[in-house]
Amino acid sequence: MSGAFLAGVVAGYGVAIPVGAIAILILGISARTSFRVGAAAALAVATADGLYAAVATLGGAGLAGLIAPVAGPLRVLAAVVLLGLAAHGLWRTWSTHRSGQPPAARAGAGLGTPGRAFAALLGLTLLNPTTVLYFTALVLGRRDSADPGAVPAALFVAGVFLASASWQLLVAGGGTVVGRALTGPRGRLVTGLVSSALIAALAVAALLPG
Repeated sequence: MSGAFLAGVVAGYGVAIPVGAIAILILGISARTSFRVGAAAALAVATADGLYAAVATLGGAGLAGLIAPVAGPLRVLAAVVLLGLAAHGLWRTWSTHRSGQPPAARAGAGLGTPGRAFAALLGLTLLNPTTVLYFTALVLGRRDSADPGAVPAALFVAGVFLASASWQLLVAGGGTVVGRALTGPRGRLVTGLVSSALIAALAVAALLPG
C-alpha cells in the first residue's frame, strides 16, 4: 500500500513541476493579491490533478479512447480561456497603473478572492486532457504489479493530491515573495505585462500542431 502512495507522489510531482500556463497564473495571482488567494488557486490545481488521477484509476484503458476524440477541441477551448485571461490581466494591469489605485482597492475584482481563484483555476486545469491521459498511462503501466483494490487506488490519488498541492503552494509562496519585492506601481506594471505576455504565448503554443 505504501508503494501505491509513493507512486502517486511521484506521479503528482511529475505532472505539477513542469512550468506552464497554470504555474504562471498562480505566480501572477499571488504576486498581485496575497498568498491566501494564491493558495486557493494552488489547491484548485491540486484538486483537479487528484480528480483526474481518480478518474484514470477507475477508468483504465477505456478512458483514453473517450478522451482522444475531444482532446483537440478541449485544447482549443483551453487556449481561448488562456487568451481571455491574458487580455483581462493586461487590461487590469494597465487600468490600475493609469488610475494609480493601490491593488487593495481592487481586491474584489477578477481573481482577487480565494473563491473566484479556486473556481477559475479548477475549471482551467480540468480543461487539460493531457493530464488525464498522463495518469491513465501511469495507471495502466503499473497495473500488472499493483493491487487494483480500493485502498491502493485511494492511496495513489492521495499521493497525487499531496504532491501537487505541496508544489503549487510553493509556487504561490514564490509569487507572494515576488509581489512583496515589487510593490511599487512600476514593478507591478512590469510583472503584470510579463505575466500576460507569457500566458498569451502559451495559449498560442497550445494551438500549434504538435
